[in-house]
Amino acid sequence: MAKKIRASIVLTTALIVCLTQWPARASETILARTGTAAPATIKSKVIKPKITAQKKPSKKVLAKTGTTSATKSKAVTRKKTRTIARRTPRRVRPAPVGKIPTYGVPSLDDDPSRDDPIVRAAAIEALGKLMGAVVVVNPENGQILSIVNQKLALESGYQPCSAFKPAVALAALGDGIINSETNRLKLGRKWYLTLEQALAKSNNLYFEELGRSLGIERLQYYGKLFGFGEAASFGINPESQGAFPEKAPSKGAGGVGKVASFGQGISMTTLQLASFTSAMANGGRLYYLQYPTAGEEFVPMLKRELPISETIDSVRKGMESAVLAGTARRANIPDIHILGKTGTCSQDGARLGWFAGYSDSPAKLAVVVLLRTGVKLGGGPKASEVAGRMFRKLGEGDYFASLVQKTRTARILPAAITFPSIQ
Repeated sequence: MAKKIRASIVLTTALIVCLTQWPARASETILARTGTAAPATIKSKVIKPKITAQKKPSKKVLAKTGTTSATKSKAVTRKKTRTIARRTPRRVRPAPVGKIPTYGVPSLDDDPSRDDPIVRAAAIEALGKLMGAVVVVNPENGQILSIVNQKLALESGYQPCSAFKPAVALAALGDGIINSETNRLKLGRKWYLTLEQALAKSNNLYFEELGRSLGIERLQYYGKLFGFGEAASFGINPESQGAFPEKAPSKGAGGVGKVASFGQGISMTTLQLASFTSAMANGGRLYYLQYPTAGEEFVPMLKRELPISETIDSVRKGMESAVLAGTARRANIPDIHILGKTGTCSQDGARLGWFAGYSDSPAKLAVVVLLRTGVKLGGGPKASEVAGRMFRKLGEGDYFASLVQKTRTARILPAAITFPSIQ
C-alpha cells in the first residue's frame, strides 16, 4: 500500500513537472523557427536566456551618441566648432587703396566745349559707367568730333593688344611676305588660315608668324610710318607720344612674335590709333588730329600719305568679317556698314579692351574705344559693343546725313597743310 502511494506521488510530481516545463519548451521551439525574440513575460527556471556579447562601439558611433569619455567629447566639440567656422561666410574685405576702378563717371573732368554735342552725347550714353575712353574722328579730314574721358585718352600710352594686328598685316603686305592672293598660312598639321580669317578671329599664331618673318626692325619702321611713337594731334596739349620697342623680347618671352600679335612693348595712345584707323578708312591719308577753332574755317593738316592704297582691301575684308561674325560682332548694326578690330590684354593690373574701327557707309566715321577696368568685362568684344551702341544712336538721329554735308564743305577749303614727318 505504501509502495502504491509512493508511486502515485512520484507520478503526480512528474506530471506536474512536465506540465510546468512544456509551455516554455514549446515557446522556445516556435520562436526558434520564426526568429523572433522571446516575450519578457515567459520565464523558465530550466532554460536560461542566452546572452550575446555586444561588440565595442566604434569611435564614430561613440562620437555620434556622445557616450565617449570627457577627452573624446572635447575633441568632438572642437571638430563641430571647426565645421561651423568653415560654414560661416567670410567677411568681404574692402577694396585696396589704388585699385583700378571698373565703374564711375568717365566724363567727369572733361572739357566738352570743343566737342560736337551730338556725337559726345551718343558716346557718353554708349560708354555708360564703364571706365574707359571714346575718341571719334572724321577720317576724311582729321577733325576730332569728341573725346570722352580726355584724361585717360591723352595722358598716357597703353599696350595695343590685338588692335595692332591690322598694322602688322599692312606691313607684311607692304614687304611682300603675303599678298592679296597668297596669304594662307599653315599653322598646324592640317590647320590653315587666310589673312581675312586671322583678322576676324584675331588669331595670334598667324600674326606671330608674320612678325617673325618681318623682324623687329621692319616692324619698327612700319610702326613709325603709321604714326606710332609720335604725336598724333595738332594743338592738343599735353599728349603722350607713346613708344615703340627698339629690341624684340627674348625668345623665352615670345620674341618678336609677341610684338606682332599682342603689341608687347608698344605704348600706343588712343589718338595714334584713331589717326591710323582714319588713314585705313580714307585710303592712306594720315592726318594730324585737331579740334576745330571756334569762328574759323577748319583746315585739314596732312602728316603724310601711307603706301597702302593697293593693299588695304585685304585688311578691310578681315575687319569687315570681324564685325560680321568675329571678335567685333557686337558692333554690327543694321543699315550701317562697320569695319573694325578688337584687342584684349592686361597691363599693370588693368584689363584693357580695345576697339578700332569705322563706318564706311552711309558716311565715314572713325571710332576708338578703350576700356581700362579692374575686372574682366569682356575686353575687346565689350569695347566693340560700346562702339556699336554709339553708331546705333547716331544712326537713329540721322547724324550721318549731316556728316556727309560737312565733309563736302570741308573739301572745298584751301589745300591741306603738309607737315614734315617726324623721323
